Amino acid sequence: MTLKFDKNGLIPAIVQNEKTGKVLMLAYMNAESFKKTQETKKTWFYSRSRKKLWMKGEESGNVQIVKKILVDCDSDALLILVEPKGAACHTGYETCFFRTDAGKTIGKKLFDPEKIYKKTK
Repeated sequence: MTLKFDKNGLIPAIVQNEKTGKVLMLAYMNAESFKKTQETKKTWFYSRSRKKLWMKGEESGNVQIVKKILVDCDSDALLILVEPKGAACHTGYETCFFRTDAGKTIGKKLFDPEKIYKKTK
């Protein structure tokens, strides 16, 4: 199967908890991060802001073990079913989708990011 990457060489990847069905995050993959995800069975993405590959959990330890990768009907989006080992969101929440459109927090915070991530100045 040939994936359809966009003009920037990226494809959106929705990450979902395999057991609960909860959507954890949306990120982007390039061909290299997709291949690394397949090979390592851990999620790898391409950071559009930092312009580099990153493995989910490389700093926090909150890795995602890949159980299955599904490709949509147009081959231009991925659904990655995972077993999460901790929070998905860098802000410490279980999922990146922890707020309503009115700004109300509805999610569960699992860790304090100030204690996990290194400060860079």
